[in-house]
Amino acid sequence: MMRALEFLVALVIVAVLGLVAAVVMPSGGHVERAQVIGKDMRQVYDVFDNFRRFPDYAELRSSDPQVQFKLSGKAFGPGSEIDWSSTDKKIGDGTLSIASAEPSFDKIDSNTKSATIVWNLDNPWRGGDKHFTLNLQRQGNRGQLTNVIMAYDVSYGWNLVDRFSKLYIHGDPDSFIQTSLNNLQNVMAGVPNVDYSKLVPSIAQTQAAPVLLVSTSFARKDGEDGLDDATKKAVGQIQAEAKKLGVNITGPRVLFDTDYGDQTVTFDIAMPIDSSSLTVAGQSVQLVAPTAPVLSPSSAPASGSTAANPAAAATLSPGSKDQYGRVALDGNVLATLAFGGSALKGTWNGGYNGVQPTRDALKAYALTHGYKFDDVVNRFYDILVTPEVKDAGGNITTYAKYDVYLPLSGAPQQTPEQEAGIKPPSADGDAPASASTAAPAAGASAGK
Repeated sequence: MMRALEFLVALVIVAVLGLVAAVVMPSGGHVERAQVIGKDMRQVYDVFDNFRRFPDYAELRSSDPQVQFKLSGKAFGPGSEIDWSSTDKKIGDGTLSIASAEPSFDKIDSNTKSATIVWNLDNPWRGGDKHFTLNLQRQGNRGQLTNVIMAYDVSYGWNLVDRFSKLYIHGDPDSFIQTSLNNLQNVMAGVPNVDYSKLVPSIAQTQAAPVLLVSTSFARKDGEDGLDDATKKAVGQIQAEAKKLGVNITGPRVLFDTDYGDQTVTFDIAMPIDSSSLTVAGQSVQLVAPTAPVLSPSSAPASGSTAANPAAAATLSPGSKDQYGRVALDGNVLATLAFGGSALKGTWNGGYNGVQPTRDALKAYALTHGYKFDDVVNRFYDILVTPEVKDAGGNITTYAKYDVYLPLSGAPQQTPEQEAGIKPPSADGDAPASASTAAPAAGASAGK
């Protein structure tokens, strides 16, 4: 009996000590970790200001590859949400929502030194008012690095059991932060390191249209003269073929980016026509959209393809199709349906050397916003909307305007810029824009 009484007294003492310990424990918990990301701050901000890339870097998928994610709410910014569900009890079900983002995306440029984004968290972890705070700080001599400080905060209130969970805040919450930041470093490595803050992109809904095209190329050493010659020759071939077919050209030239090689630049020049039904070699042909060729693992790259070797189109008999399903016409002219579906669109005013940086900016923007694309199958293309015009004295009176497109396979209806009503720059001005002002990137484009 005495032993039982001593045991009960010991239990009471332990309970009292535990109660006292819980009372004096802090009513909240905080843990944070930092990671320097080798990318422009606007890029990192955009990744955190939407959840479309969250599954790619979040620790959740590292713990359970089968975890399921679902986006809801707004496409970006405060009001965006992501839910997840997992059979792994360690992960369970949860929701993150963006509570605030300061400053707003359109206020972040190369001069912005810091930004803060807050995510509210609802999951099985103990406590209330759970949230992550992401503090971004611009670093580096040229401001091209971003220090990310990711913190987790929780309130336990007077729930004494929850207060003891503070002892484990360096468990799952700490692991989530550190693993997610490490994964983010890998995700961001695939994003072109450009400052796209001056880009005003939009998501355009394009309509499929029949086109005639010529795959062509020129030697890089020939520069702009080689480009001009190749383009003019291709346009001439297309115009001559359109006349033979009895169809009309309905719009300006379109350049599809194919391969900007070390020695040779390869691209497709296309022009839209007014009929998708053609008579070729006495047969009626209905044009369809191109498809990616199916190659076995042992197959060599399509070095003889019309995309990589413009001369290959000339070996096809009229009416036959290349490996993309495009119809061969006379010479090396091909016919196909182009465009169709959503595309990320950017505008460039100035010399053509600014088009390639615009492409890089659009690609980086799509990657940070989580827009899905395949620029191998559905390549970048640009349309010459307004050609450059000079007066008799050689002075530019109208600057060239190019619309640059990246076809998308998954994206919301609008970009943040569209929703905010931000307009792209006008072609009017005192001087052509330099390539560096739109979206600095390595290299220059080939094509005009």
